[in-house]
Amino acid sequence: MLVGAGCVAVHAQSSQSQQDSTQAQQDSTQNSQDDQNPLTRPLSDKERIKQQKELKQELSESYRKWLNEDVRWIITDQEKKAFLSLSNDEERDAFIEQFWRRRNPNPDSPDNEYREEHYARIAYANEHFAAGKPGWMTDRGMIYIKYGKPDSIDSHPSGGSYERPIDEGGGETSTYPFEVWHYRYIPGIGENIDIEFVDTCMCGDYHMTIDRSEKDALLHVPGAGETLYEQMGMAKKADRFRGGLEDLGPGPDSSSNQSKEFDRLELYAKLEAPPVIQFKDMDLAEFITNHKVLNGPFFPFEVRTDFVKVTDDTVLVPITLQIRNRDMTFNTKDGVASANVDIIGRVSTITDRVVQSFEDPVEVQEPAELLPKTLNNVSLYWKALPLRPGRYRIDIAIKDENNPDHVGVWAQGIDVPEYRDDQLSASSLILADKMERVPAKDIGAGSFIIGNTYVRPRVTTNPASPATFHRDQSLNFWMQVYNLGLDQKSKRNNATIDYEIVDAVTHKTLLNTHEDSASLGASSDQLTLEKTLPLASLEPGKYIVKISVDDDVTRQQIAQSAPFTVEP
Repeated sequence: MLVGAGCVAVHAQSSQSQQDSTQAQQDSTQNSQDDQNPLTRPLSDKERIKQQKELKQELSESYRKWLNEDVRWIITDQEKKAFLSLSNDEERDAFIEQFWRRRNPNPDSPDNEYREEHYARIAYANEHFAAGKPGWMTDRGMIYIKYGKPDSIDSHPSGGSYERPIDEGGGETSTYPFEVWHYRYIPGIGENIDIEFVDTCMCGDYHMTIDRSEKDALLHVPGAGETLYEQMGMAKKADRFRGGLEDLGPGPDSSSNQSKEFDRLELYAKLEAPPVIQFKDMDLAEFITNHKVLNGPFFPFEVRTDFVKVTDDTVLVPITLQIRNRDMTFNTKDGVASANVDIIGRVSTITDRVVQSFEDPVEVQEPAELLPKTLNNVSLYWKALPLRPGRYRIDIAIKDENNPDHVGVWAQGIDVPEYRDDQLSASSLILADKMERVPAKDIGAGSFIIGNTYVRPRVTTNPASPATFHRDQSLNFWMQVYNLGLDQKSKRNNATIDYEIVDAVTHKTLLNTHEDSASLGASSDQLTLEKTLPLASLEPGKYIVKISVDDDVTRQQIAQSAPFTVEP
């Protein structure tokens, strides 16, 4: 039994060994098959790290496209640097969400008008400006994506004969294909911006240029394409000065062209930079988008709005903010007391569509030892916005950077007037504490500059309050008159302008003087009235300045008035 049992035991063990051997062969075969099938075989550590790296790179492709294509022209250097420093996709997704929200006129809305408009512009650029490369990569595509459709385009798609304007030297020449895009206003850059694109390769790839002579196809052809002065024998083409930014040649405006070269360089640099961000300070923007309740002490400030005609359908609306030193928080360092205030604003239609927005910082510095004596001083901020006639709402918020809970808000509806061609009309009557002519290079640009005059308004707590002046100051008042009639035969205007200073208490006229419109511009239908009155002859009290215009040609009259107070 023992032997039998032992034999049985040995047989069973032998049979198990055969089964184990067979299983081992099967496992070996399976492992061999797994080694040949990369989808089923286990990965080594090195292969697993490589796969994760490739997966990360594959996932990051969409982010690279977003950075290098989608927002290439609008992302700032600081934002790009911050995005590249992020370590995971969750951070990148949060960054992108915040990126668009900062530019959204209504940050809490589920629809982002800015983002939708941005991608619509990219699609338009790709459809209309492609030239051997996608349209978004061209210069015209870049400008269109940044600033949208221009207000007008002067297009010369075939080049050819071209009569130069006087500011380019005059005379006739032939050109390469070129376009001039005109924008009435670009936030952060200015008004009446002209951008020139030239296709010198004749291949449809227009590039932006600051050299208006670059479109001249005869520039280097002796004796051809001469300027007006060269045609008259007053200059030679061979003697053209070639050391500046432009090779326009001599002409009536040569000196002014040379003086504006730095302005053109500055404009080019601004156009190349990303557009200004509408609402960088999201917390501050929330006060004007959602009318958030103030938590800290109110930051008081005053606002004045005026209206000045620009074109038949565009009105310049200068907005002046006044902030007192005593209401700011000053920090002292190295003997200098500094205060910083952030200002944001938006203009919206009655349907809450944002049509204009702005954001700027204001910095005030005073010597620390003189700060107590300057607390009654005021700081002025000026923003001129071009708007079409109609009804709007203006929202403005300011924040004290040295005291973040110190916030002020202001909102008001305005009616931008329509200046009809057949109706005698006038701009706002502005009482100013400073008024002076500006150099030619500053005309139409800079704070408080309207046309060729620097006009700094006196700001009051409300439009009906009188502006305050001291007797040792002068009262400056500025107003424009529009749509004066011109006599059909003489082509001259014929109107009388009356100026009055009236005592607001007794209603007695203290000063009354007249002026003929012809003395200000006989052939013009628009006049600018600028007067300065020393106040030493007036006793302290309340007064009214009145201006009336009587047009003998159209038989129309208009009048404007403004109160003011004289203090000792």
